[in-house]
Amino acid sequence: MQYRQLGGSDLNVSAICLGTMTYGDQNTEAEAHEQLDYALAQGINYIDTAEMYPVPPKAETCTRTETMIGSWLKNQQRDKIILASKVAGPRRGMSWIREGPASLDRTNIRAAIEGSLKRLQTDYLDVYQIHWPERNVPMFGQYQFDPAGEFQSGIFNDGGEKTWVTIHQQLETLAELVAEGKVRYIGLSNEQPWGVMEFLRVAKEYNLPRIASLQNGYSLLNRIAEFGLSEITYREKVGFLAYSPLAFGHLTAKYIDKPDTQGRANLFTGYAQRYTKHNVMPASAAYAALARQHGLTPTQLALSFVYHRWFVTSTIIGATNMAQLSENIAAWNVKLSVEVMQEIERLHLIMMNPAP
Repeated sequence: MQYRQLGGSDLNVSAICLGTMTYGDQNTEAEAHEQLDYALAQGINYIDTAEMYPVPPKAETCTRTETMIGSWLKNQQRDKIILASKVAGPRRGMSWIREGPASLDRTNIRAAIEGSLKRLQTDYLDVYQIHWPERNVPMFGQYQFDPAGEFQSGIFNDGGEKTWVTIHQQLETLAELVAEGKVRYIGLSNEQPWGVMEFLRVAKEYNLPRIASLQNGYSLLNRIAEFGLSEITYREKVGFLAYSPLAFGHLTAKYIDKPDTQGRANLFTGYAQRYTKHNVMPASAAYAALARQHGLTPTQLALSFVYHRWFVTSTIIGATNMAQLSENIAAWNVKLSVEVMQEIERLHLIMMNPAP
């Protein structure tokens, strides 16, 4: 396993990170522990979770993932593991999380971290991330910024204007957690270029904690990060964490080979809006065909592409069974030829970002 510095932090994270969003819904606690043990044995030292997991989020399963990780973590050597979690933001309809959550204000962030630490049975998190911005931004399948969203599904002041907790205020609360030793470094998730730069600007201007990482979706079907974020992460020394490298399983070709297969896309219909778009299936089929032409599995092609992109610090993988997890980790050793990479670019230009 290769290890890389996470942004400007002193954390050296494995190039593969174990994602855990199936624990507590598709995976039992015993299965979760088996995956964690196996990943650790393969050299993976980075584990990613969130207070709202498992996904899809539901009131009856919320926080189960952290609880399952906590029952495993208490028997591990804590300083050998880099553990990341996230605080959920508002505007996603999850009324069961902290009765809202209303916002990313001090009360909500502090309630979130205390809950996560208790469930995870640890005194600190190595990385604490804002799961998505509080402000109006396109995400999770949306791809256009709409100013009208400033006045929809949010908090309004007396004048009828949309309000949100400023980035400065969010950073001030996160600074308290760092000072108290509850968080070592902070990060963002599902963030846009303006937000990343604003977090960096405010941190510098007011001497507040600097973000160490950005966790956004990235795959053969979603290369939006290359349009601006990759330059920012390079020039500003922010680690890029790629999630959904297999595009909700579409890039494994299982929905091409067997459309009714019992995967997440069929089990949770209506969820993951970005993967219902017109070119997702044609593009998935084209990449699968390319892989097989060169003696690779579709999974190997998709994961190797993301694993070895120059700006990706660590790739977050997830699995619902051990066979998938083993194949995903083993794909690290697959290197794509110049010919394959050229063909990937040709297909990308024909069907660019079908799942933004």
